[in-house]
Amino acid sequence: MKHARVLRGVAGVAGFLAAAEVVGATGLIDDRFLPRMSAILRGAAELLVDQEFLVDARASLAAWGLGLLLTVAVAVPAGLALGALPPVERAVRPLIEFLRPIPSVAIIPLAILIFADNLHLRVAVVVYAASWPIVINTIYALQDVDPLAKETLRSFGFGPVSVLLRVALPSAAPFIATGIRVAAGTAVILVVSAELLAGGSEGIGIYITEAASGNRMDLMLGAALWAGLFGVLSNTALVAVERRLFRWHDVRTGAAR
Repeated sequence: MKHARVLRGVAGVAGFLAAAEVVGATGLIDDRFLPRMSAILRGAAELLVDQEFLVDARASLAAWGLGLLLTVAVAVPAGLALGALPPVERAVRPLIEFLRPIPSVAIIPLAILIFADNLHLRVAVVVYAASWPIVINTIYALQDVDPLAKETLRSFGFGPVSVLLRVALPSAAPFIATGIRVAAGTAVILVVSAELLAGGSEGIGIYITEAASGNRMDLMLGAALWAGLFGVLSNTALVAVERRLFRWHDVRTGAAR
């Protein structure tokens, strides 16, 4: 079944690429604005040996990695605190519901005014945007922990911290991991968006801007393709880690179904 899913995914991607190439070949879209898919793929292949692009890609990946690490370091403890302390969560909930729907791209101009360093700007925007899925998942996961399991541990004399570490946190861990996976994809989007809007000297977004200004649409879209592919690969890797670490959760979920 796993191989069948992979084959269906490959077939879907191949079908999309073939359809895009056919549409381009009909001449319905001007090649100057949207090159044919074969030209975009050639451009993406050229970028693999383009030192300028590789430097920009490393800069974006560094901002992504640092931003995601700081996000996890901030959002997981915040979610645990709010999930473990319902009165505090109820007090903070209106603020969360006010800030969470604000488009993350909309805060980039504010970040430009606050942060002079481009790396700090990108990391700050990532932490703001990527924290929400982790915080929300962690809060709901802790609220959904089996109350009987917690009461059983309390009946044996364990305190709140022990209950949190021995019951609540292990039960919530798969949901926290899912939040981190969603946050990783959000971080990719925000890093490139910040580079496009804020400018700077390095980054995939900077390369995209320069390629567009040079009328190299094939390279521009090729760079965007690599950014999207990195998002897919990071998601796939995190899914694999989740399944390996929380195999028991998959088994329990499957049994419940």
